[in-house]
Amino acid sequence: MSTPITPTYRLGLVAWAALVVLQLAWHGWLFPAQHMPMALVLAITVVPLLLPLFALRDVRRALLWAGILSLFYFSHGISEAWSAPGERWLGWIEIVLTVTLIGALGAGVKRKRTA
Repeated sequence: MSTPITPTYRLGLVAWAALVVLQLAWHGWLFPAQHMPMALVLAITVVPLLLPLFALRDVRRALLWAGILSLFYFSHGISEAWSAPGERWLGWIEIVLTVTLIGALGAGVKRKRTA
């Protein structure tokens, strides 16, 4: 079953894509890992965000999976925002993107009216 792409879901898709781009830029270009191969770091940070593409036929389901996965990235952003002064701004961007993604998913839920 296909879910129509509402403006709210569109915002979620943009936040999800921006989170993927952020991981690539952060770990592949701006602050590459010093003690691990870059391919392994990118596999750990980017591949999980690509898995919901398998459910993209149903945008709501894909965003649900991306939102669940983004909880890890939210935690990572909190950790970086408080512990890594050089990467603090990237942590804050990661926090904003994950909250936007989860918020878009929550805002797109249809609620039953109560009498």
